[in-house]
Amino acid sequence: MSRAEMDALGWDSCDVILVTGDAYIDHPSFGMALVGRLLEKQGFRVGIISQPDWQSAEAFRALGKPNLYFGITAGNMDSMINRYTSDRKIRSDDAYTPGGEPNKRPDRAVVVYAQRAREAYPDAGVIIGSIEASLRRIAHYDYWSDKVRRSVLPDSKADLLLYGNAERALVELTHRVAAGEPVKSIRDLRGTAFMVPRGWKPSDDWAEVNSTRYDTPGRVDPHPDPYEMKTKDASCATDDAASKPVEKPVMILSREERQAALREQRSRTVVRLPAYEAVKDDPVLYAHASRVLHLESNPGNARALVQAHGERDVWLNPPPLPLAMDEMDGVFDAPYARAPHPVYGNARIPAWEMIRFSVNIMRGCFGGCTFCSITEHEGRIIQSRSEPSILREIELIRDKTKGFTGTISDLGGPTANMYRLACKDKQIEQSCRRLSCVYPSICVNLNTDHGKLIQLYRKARAIPGIKKILISSGLRYDLAVRSPEYVKELVTHHVGGLLKIAPEHSEEGPLSKMMKPGMGAYYRFKEMFERYSREAGKEQYLIPYFIAAHPGTTDEDMLNLALWLKQNNFQLDQVQTFLPTPMAMATAMYHGRRNPLHKVGADSEVVETVRTGKIRRLHKAFLRYHDPENWPILREALQRMGRSDLIGNSDRHLVPRSDQPRPQTARPAPGAAPRKNFQPAGFKSPSGFKPNSQRGQFAPTARKPGQTRPAGKRKTVTS
Repeated sequence: MSRAEMDALGWDSCDVILVTGDAYIDHPSFGMALVGRLLEKQGFRVGIISQPDWQSAEAFRALGKPNLYFGITAGNMDSMINRYTSDRKIRSDDAYTPGGEPNKRPDRAVVVYAQRAREAYPDAGVIIGSIEASLRRIAHYDYWSDKVRRSVLPDSKADLLLYGNAERALVELTHRVAAGEPVKSIRDLRGTAFMVPRGWKPSDDWAEVNSTRYDTPGRVDPHPDPYEMKTKDASCATDDAASKPVEKPVMILSREERQAALREQRSRTVVRLPAYEAVKDDPVLYAHASRVLHLESNPGNARALVQAHGERDVWLNPPPLPLAMDEMDGVFDAPYARAPHPVYGNARIPAWEMIRFSVNIMRGCFGGCTFCSITEHEGRIIQSRSEPSILREIELIRDKTKGFTGTISDLGGPTANMYRLACKDKQIEQSCRRLSCVYPSICVNLNTDHGKLIQLYRKARAIPGIKKILISSGLRYDLAVRSPEYVKELVTHHVGGLLKIAPEHSEEGPLSKMMKPGMGAYYRFKEMFERYSREAGKEQYLIPYFIAAHPGTTDEDMLNLALWLKQNNFQLDQVQTFLPTPMAMATAMYHGRRNPLHKVGADSEVVETVRTGKIRRLHKAFLRYHDPENWPILREALQRMGRSDLIGNSDRHLVPRSDQPRPQTARPAPGAAPRKNFQPAGFKSPSGFKPNSQRGQFAPTARKPGQTRPAGKRKTVTS
């Protein structure tokens, strides 16, 4: 990180200099450490410039000119999401900075850092990557400027963009540049994007599929003219053998041969997306482009994509192939110091505090939730580490990480329970075009056996010095209910009193736009969770969390969710409002008001979209109906919606008539049954409670003589 450290190592220069918007923490959960150790293992000298002052190019000269290239990244997060809330307000802290100090990185850091690196050394190669570059590799809607922006490539002036988990491409690229090959001539690596002249193709045998319109007409054959008089031209008649048709034998190909021929054809086909100039002014065309990109995301059958930006094209090679298990082990088994760089002293780095006792066991997610960017970055195919590699890392934490008391805070990844789950047939996996393996239902070809994960949990618990292993990653509960043994193992040994899960909503409208399962799966998991907790003699609770203002959500949907929360005695402390991230399918819904989960056209389904700040605040207020600060906006909305019956001072009302606190009454204890006196008209609870349609208001259910409401206090939930 400094000239002094280079001198101590005897280096006169660095081969690769990585620039990051995060503090440098030498741990595999942090991208720059992972990439740096990977290149070090290949024999390259790697320097890291962490959180440089971007006001001038001087900070980018700190380690001298790199022999091969600058590697530019914004860090573990998109810089705009890192700096701004979903209400476009600047955040007061930064989890990836010492002391949580804010404003240590610029907006759109990849562009700024790349430009400064180019300014520092104009003839040095510039490679951009990380999640920010991945999600901005084509024209994308930018929530913070409320417009469609160009690909990050022309703005950054980078030579090459690596998207996704690009270890394999990065290693090959670096060796080829070290061998003297110019960066700008390397155009055949999967998982890369670059600028080319309009109409460029890798070779003459490539074909282009035009997908620049969402209402592309099919082939039109001319109708024969019934009045046309045709006579056979006698001059065409000949006995010459050359004029006879050539008979070819009928070739019968096997299924594997046909699929191989199709893959070969697709490997030399590029799909032309609508140009940036077209999608920036046509939200429906933008939704169409989003759908095409997501359909071309399976590495087994994805075609290259190209999108015009002015007089040039942005070319995207197909996504990278997933790493094999031994390759994953090699990445995570590097000699990490497993600590922040000493230059930070004793400064507290929140992101490090959160993960230092956790272990990443896999990558990827086949859930396909439309609001999430994991799939766009890491892919749908699960990449898992081997059991010995994971167990070795647990032992390293035990032996080398300061402050370890015997508790592993997480064994997980993007999801807690997709470890080693995959399609039952590799051929089917390579040809699949589904956007999700678990929506609208779990695919029959998906292996949902959690046996390998259960075995891993048991072996990890048995390591000497390990007192407790918690599971903190998000749990896919619709998968978990397929394996009661896994749920029992999880609940009995790996829940620290509270378990977070994500129903996201209670209503089918928004759930269908999220590609999330209905509440039936939640109730099945809840029943298993509570049963196994009782059997283990433990008092444990589920913590559901939800999204407000997601595309496809109406005011009525949020009201029904608020009623569900009250009926089930939940008071959410922290809630999240939908934030449109670049390239996510829900972002296309937000911007284009069309549903890219189906074929997009001018007359396709219109998606209800909450855009104004007032309605977004209202939807968030419904999730915190119990907060006095939200009562005025909720009263106004309920009156407008014709639901004044929900305003009142009794416990059966949603909000009081005034801002004065309600009289303190006994509340059901945590874990108590849902409220049976909470039955709004028109609200059908999955629990089977029915509305009082005659009175159109909450109707108390008759209690047995002497029955009282159990004492206790309501659950307070943090999500």
